[in-house]
Amino acid sequence: MNTKLIFLDIDGTLTLPGENVPPKSAIEALNAAKAAGHKLFLCTGRNPAMLAPLMKYGFDGVVAVAGGYVAVGDKVLYDCPMTPEQFETAMRLMKENDVFRTIEARDGSWCDEDLTTFFAGVKEGGSELMRWRKAIEQDLGIMPMSQFDGRPIYKIVYMCHNLAQLEPAREALESDFRFVTQTAFTSDCINGEMINRNFDKGHGVRLITDFFGEDLSDTYGFGDSMNDLEMIETVGTACCMENGSPELKAKCDFICAPPEKDGLALAFRDLRLI
Repeated sequence: MNTKLIFLDIDGTLTLPGENVPPKSAIEALNAAKAAGHKLFLCTGRNPAMLAPLMKYGFDGVVAVAGGYVAVGDKVLYDCPMTPEQFETAMRLMKENDVFRTIEARDGSWCDEDLTTFFAGVKEGGSELMRWRKAIEQDLGIMPMSQFDGRPIYKIVYMCHNLAQLEPAREALESDFRFVTQTAFTSDCINGEMINRNFDKGHGVRLITDFFGEDLSDTYGFGDSMNDLEMIETVGTACCMENGSPELKAKCDFICAPPEKDGLALAFRDLRLI
């Protein structure tokens, strides 16, 4: 069997949103894929600190913070935090317009202290919103903004009640950043990410594929939301979870059952990866 490169989103794909333990069937599928000679990569919006608990499942590398940090083992292939000027402009304009912010460095995350109050008035949303709700409310390592120490930041996650609140930041920074708003948000919550135009998940997929000297036709990508779009558009075989975004499903070759229904294990078998 030829070696395949398999790229996996975490929240809503490999695990339930905000969780760090995949279903037993998914762990078994990962082990079987490794035994078959394939290589496994996390391809996620999480930073390296937040994805670290999953590395014990045998992943060969990561596309982290939506492509801003890419590594194979201990070898860093790409590392691109935003500039201090970009960061300061975004933070100021979002704060002035009551946009709640979570910022991600390579080895830490910080959020506005009153974000839990915002969550209290929001109905259930998509997998990204659920991930952040769990990460903050269950104390999964996200620190208060008052403790931020100035280290380089790769990505800003934003939450607000309407798109108009984002317009000042978008007008100032849209030439350098994509404002990726989730399609599965509720009527009372806008949830998304400000991502540098210098990278995306697809760029990370290409870097790793080139590193191993493989062809993109031998790559597989699994995701569930529109922040997986560039990965899905880049890989040879694109897979969306059944619980995923309808817009993403329309662009995929294969639809998987959700994580809690053994989706990855069934898909790996159907696609003859194991």
